[in-house]
This record gives sequence, C-alpha cells and structure tokens, in this order.
Amino acid sequence: MHILIIGAAGMIGRKLSRALAAAGTVNGRPIRRMTLADIIVPEALDFGGDIETVATDLSRPGAASALIASRPDLIFHFAAIVSGEAEADFEKGYSVNLDGTRALFEAIRLAGLERPYTPRVVFTSSIVVFGEPLPPVISDTHCVTPLTSYGTQKAICELLLADYSRRGIFDGIGIRLPTISIRPGKPNKAASGFFSSILREPLIGEEAVLPVSENVRHWFASPRAATGFLLHAAEIDTGSLGQLRTITMPGLSATVGDQIEALRRVAGDAATQLIRREPNETIANIISGWPQGFDARRAEALGFRAETSFEEIIRVHIEDELESRLPERA
Repeated sequence: MHILIIGAAGMIGRKLSRALAAAGTVNGRPIRRMTLADIIVPEALDFGGDIETVATDLSRPGAASALIASRPDLIFHFAAIVSGEAEADFEKGYSVNLDGTRALFEAIRLAGLERPYTPRVVFTSSIVVFGEPLPPVISDTHCVTPLTSYGTQKAICELLLADYSRRGIFDGIGIRLPTISIRPGKPNKAASGFFSSILREPLIGEEAVLPVSENVRHWFASPRAATGFLLHAAEIDTGSLGQLRTITMPGLSATVGDQIEALRRVAGDAATQLIRREPNETIANIISGWPQGFDARRAEALGFRAETSFEEIIRVHIEDELESRLPERA
C-alpha cells in the first residue's frame, strides 16, 4: 500500500504519520510507501518502507497532479488555512481550502481516465459547517449553515467529496473534527486556539489569555482521538455510509468553565490562576455562531470513539506531550 498524507507537517499530520509507521498495515495490507506533503517539508520519520517528503502548494497549477502521479492507494487530505486566518484573508482561504481540494479531486479523476484508479480519500472537515440558528444538540441530519468563510469552504468540499464519490471517481469519507484540545506546540491562527492555550500553557507554568466568557460551550476531542478517527476512517466499509459521506465525529460538549475546573482538579489552583481574562470581541463573535453539542450516534455506531471528560483530555495531553509528568499542585 502507498499512502499520501497532505498536511503532514501539521500537528495531526505528524501524529498520523507516526501512527501509520508504527502500525505498518492498513486493513491488513502492508504499508510499503508513504508520501508526506505540506506547504513546508514535513519532518522525516522512522519507517521500514519507502518514504518521500514533499513541499508543495495544492492550489498551484500541476501540484496535485504531481502528487497523484504515483497513484497512492490511500490519501489523507487535511491541509488547510485555519478559521481565523481564512476569515482574515478571504482570497488565501478560498485558494487553499477550496481550490486546492478541488485540484486534488480533479487530479484523481484525470488519473482514472488513463487507467482505472479509485483510491480511498479521507478528508477532514469541521463542525463549523454548522452555524446559527442551531439547536443545543445537533443531529446527523441537520443542514449545514456556515457563518464563516472557513465553514463555507469546508461545506463546499463536503459536497464535492460526496459527488466525486457518487460518480465512482474515488472512495471518499469526510470526518467533521471537533475542536482539537489540547493542541501541543505553539498557538496557531485558529479562532479556537484559546481552547487549548488556557490549558496547555498553565500546565507548564505559563500564563494564558482567555478572550471569551467562561459560559461559552463547544465540542471537543483530543489529538489522540483525532488520530484515531483518521485511522478508523481509512479502514471502515464505506458502503454503510450511503450518500452521506461526511460524518460528525464524537466528542465532549463542555464550557470554558468546565475546562478550567478540570484543570483545577488535575493541576490545582496555581494552574488556573495563570489564566488572564482579556475579552476579544472579534474572537467572541466568530465563536458565538459555532455549535455547542452533537448527537454523534452515527459515528459511534461505525466505531469512532472519543473522550468523555475534560479531565481525561488533560491527562491524555500529559501522557502524550509531557512524558506523563503530572504538574505540581499548589
């Protein structure tokens, strides 16, 4: 099997690459080759088969065709401009998130005209395809009504994924990721970044800024769960999906206050005292139209799993990123 990961230099991309290299197989098929692509050269990793790292921009002419020329069997596509940046830079968001994805899908279609080629495509979408008016708990059949450019771009790509799959061009599955927390490393430009920073920074003794009210409620899963979603999506029988090719992933509905209280239980008062309240109207306005909770029974029936408490999410971060060292309590 040859696997292509587009977005391999990002946090989830790195974790997925390592998980696949460690597993060595997908659905019992040995992984013989991996191609890791991103806007910058992804980091190398230990792998028994052939590995190639590529710096490329899918939105540029010919870039997608070059990646597809080797006809990978399994393609993970989650390279994207994140929510805050897509809102701030309209042209860049549409170029990367929509034009790049369409170029990839078209490259697969054109390759199949030469000789039969139907790879599995795992595409990461986002819960921000949903916008107001929203019920407190969103069902699998709720209509998408995005209120941001990022959400709109992802919603369009979901429709393209379904149509190209319906036409038999590829075997696509889309997974709508919850907001991923706690993201390791440096903050990115996502409007949701504070959901991680208010936990990540205090856990290592650093101050964090909270730009919204503690009453804000949202839908979360850990990076470990997100990696599990992708691996599972690569292996499930897509025949059970029908025409609804994109699925909302399981997660945890929690308020910012719930996050802070979980941090207190795990790391003590000293950690929570490092959170500085600094209201930001721009971020608050973006977040206000995002969903708060989901009924993810379809994904759960298909075998997708996530955490059930924020304490669990925090402890996953400590295990995976802090070498299992619990922070000192006050």
